[in-house]
Amino acid sequence: MDYEFTIIVPLYNEEENLLRVEKHLKEYIDIAIKKTCVLYVNDGSTDNSLNFIEEICKRNDAMHFISFDKNRGLSAAIKAGFDYAKTPLIGYIDSDLQTDPEDFNILLPYIEEYDLVTGLRDNRKDSFVKNMSSTIANGIRRSFTHDGMDDTGCPLKVIKADYAKRIPMFKGLHRFLPAMIQLQQGKIIQVSVRHYPRIAGEAKFHLMNRLVGPLLDCFAYLWMKRNYINYNVTKKDE
Repeated sequence: MDYEFTIIVPLYNEEENLLRVEKHLKEYIDIAIKKTCVLYVNDGSTDNSLNFIEEICKRNDAMHFISFDKNRGLSAAIKAGFDYAKTPLIGYIDSDLQTDPEDFNILLPYIEEYDLVTGLRDNRKDSFVKNMSSTIANGIRRSFTHDGMDDTGCPLKVIKADYAKRIPMFKGLHRFLPAMIQLQQGKIIQVSVRHYPRIAGEAKFHLMNRLVGPLLDCFAYLWMKRNYINYNVTKKDE
């Protein structure tokens, strides 16, 4: 079956959420405006997450998984998803279901004109501390990248695969996906999506790694921006 769109679902110790994830993604596949499959990326979970996704994939033909030997981090999980996806369009959603897979149908129409479409959580259902730390981190990142994005941490994105596979990912770079598309001279846009409270599992980020990590990553991004290579082949032999 020829799929057009792969949804990457990175996960780490999310056994409490995975049956809900399966249900919501199955429901979305039935109404998706692009022929859709799912790729779970198990980031070295130490609970029963791997067993859950193995069973989920056995009973769903459109769902597949890869699993790391140990925890490698969110950027590594996203990069692996980009590497293993075989469709021209790639999406990304967190396994905490604070965003709704149905909202991919809001983002996908924009991918005809843009190379990355990222969600914007207008009315976030997070704690004050989490919202404030994200606002500060986004402000710091935006002052370095000038990408014009207000919410790069939104875990709902659609990207053209040929752009995604050229991103030189390193730890922490998942926060800079829009800026990395701009380095490739691609077009980006943010579109409002819904946001929900986390009802199961535990958040993997806290105040310090929401602020200190992004600040250090900004300097890595600036180095990459100065040294990034772009080229266009205008002619070649047969």
